[in-house]
Amino acid sequence: MTEHSKRAHAVLSASGSHRWLKCTASALLEQQFPDTTSEAAREGTLAHELAEAKLRRYLFEEEYSKRKFTATVNKLKKDELWSEEMQGYTDTYLDLVKQKALSYDSRPYMAIETRLDLSDYIPQGFGTADCVICHDNELVVIDFKYGKGVAVSAEHNTQMMLYALGAYKRYKMFYDIKTVTMEIIQPRISDEPSTWFCSIEELLAFGEVVKTKAEEALSGKGVFAPEEETCRFCRARATCRARADKNVELAFMTEVKPETLANDEIGAYIKKGLDVAKWVKDLQEYALSECLAGRLVAGWKAVEGRSSRDWTDMDKAFEAVTASGIKEELLWERKPLTLAQVEKLMGKKEFAQVAGEYVVRSPGKPTLVPDSDKREAITSRTTAKEAFTEEV
Repeated sequence: MTEHSKRAHAVLSASGSHRWLKCTASALLEQQFPDTTSEAAREGTLAHELAEAKLRRYLFEEEYSKRKFTATVNKLKKDELWSEEMQGYTDTYLDLVKQKALSYDSRPYMAIETRLDLSDYIPQGFGTADCVICHDNELVVIDFKYGKGVAVSAEHNTQMMLYALGAYKRYKMFYDIKTVTMEIIQPRISDEPSTWFCSIEELLAFGEVVKTKAEEALSGKGVFAPEEETCRFCRARATCRARADKNVELAFMTEVKPETLANDEIGAYIKKGLDVAKWVKDLQEYALSECLAGRLVAGWKAVEGRSSRDWTDMDKAFEAVTASGIKEELLWERKPLTLAQVEKLMGKKEFAQVAGEYVVRSPGKPTLVPDSDKREAITSRTTAKEAFTEEV
């Protein structure tokens, strides 16, 4: 089985393509900074290894025995980031891949954790696809994402399109591929995959754009294009001067304007200023790390925050407290699990069958999002028809 955490990463990686295709100068700038791994990323790696084991067990039952599968899962369970909820989320991934595979009238070709050659478009480029399916004229690339912070769309997703280019190069000799399907399965956000289709002609045209951008990025003549999406995971985001100049300009604009802003101006300011607050937070985190390393940041220093207390031995402490005359039942609080915790405990399917009829979904609190968001717009304005119906 693939060891996800030990994979090499290209300078122009497929996962970072959304950044270097727009901000071509960022690729070389990032090389000055260490490629650190967050806890969320390590948790995602663990979930990927579990998902891969389940898919291997399903596809290659004879060579990937139940004993081998059990040993793999038991090893993963020893990781400090393991949680039982991974079982349910990876089951969702497995079910959706099965569903796709069984949708054809004959058995498709399937490959998992496939290393793909991207060097036709990116010098020394490569990537690893979670699952590739070929059937007749269709190429399918599936990606499993364990993150729960930001929903990732398959539509024009450059990472997925690069994987599709690599898969096309590998399998075009065996299949007359005409259409490409890209699916992102992100079960902590949605039970359904994000799916996008494109023709092979559109995919290859994208590949030509990649060639030009990759050459620019590696030439040392790249162009900076700081914005919220491109800067979010960039290793140079805290100290990048191009980002700083842009955000300072946005934060301290002094042009004479009318006393009140029009809605169009408000919308434009929000869009332009999305990265300002994130930039300041990134600066604060970087400055803290510098101060802790003993390096001077003018006007700032690191201090110890609010302390916390904990028991060294709770059982002995409670014995002492009860011995002093406090009743033991007063030391314990009984409270039910939340709906989400019960669902995780049982698994989504069993929960829906057993307790689904007792669940009501309340509408979420209104939130402001870009108009590119696929959710339907809402308004607090009441129509005459709605008012009349409510009165009746």
